[in-house]
Amino acid sequence: MMIRVLIAEDDPMVAELNRRYVESVAGFEPAGTASMPEEVLAKALADKPDLILLDIYMPGMTGLQVLEKLRTSGSRADVIMISAANDMHSVQKAMQLGAVDYLIKPFHFERFQQALLAYAQRRRFFNESADMKQSDIDAMLFHTEQALPPRELPKGLTKETLSIVWGAINEAGQEDFSAEDIAFATGVSRVSVRKYLSFLQETGLLTSDVSYGSVGRPQSRYQVQESEKDRIFLYI
Repeated sequence: MMIRVLIAEDDPMVAELNRRYVESVAGFEPAGTASMPEEVLAKALADKPDLILLDIYMPGMTGLQVLEKLRTSGSRADVIMISAANDMHSVQKAMQLGAVDYLIKPFHFERFQQALLAYAQRRRFFNESADMKQSDIDAMLFHTEQALPPRELPKGLTKETLSIVWGAINEAGQEDFSAEDIAFATGVSRVSVRKYLSFLQETGLLTSDVSYGSVGRPQSRYQVQESEKDRIFLYI
């Protein structure tokens, strides 16, 4: 299910940029924009977005005041604060009111993407977990195992080819596939495809099983880990 994001920003150009950013992260979709505090409150209660990107500096009411009213009005939407305000009071107040992240303008897309992916993992944690271990809670609170920051690809791999390989993997849908299948679909050599599939398996994006056919050698068949798909955007 897509995570619906309301963009609360009074600058039209910034609102449009944030909308495009949201559309670029798998699993998220814009749920409209709001430029005035009263509009934010009304849409939050009427449309019930999952997440609100909330600017602190808004006309007539600060984003912190809007967040406080959201909490007292019964809105269950989560909030990521976005602001040029980097003073300790603003950050502390936002955290006290339950903001799940705080982005200081100007920020790079990678940091924005990381905030959304961390939020998606947080939602899965609460939606899927029943009995929790301390290690599960620690990983969620401190991101010790989740929401990994962007990292460099191994030597010899490129983002461009990884994007091509991943596109072919997506075309396979829910079906398992082999290195030969992806090589045929992309025109990338089987040797290179195997390197990319090995990397994707190491990151947890793919799992593999060995298939024994009636003739020939055993063949590795791969399948996408649906719960980890968002991580691909840390690498491409």
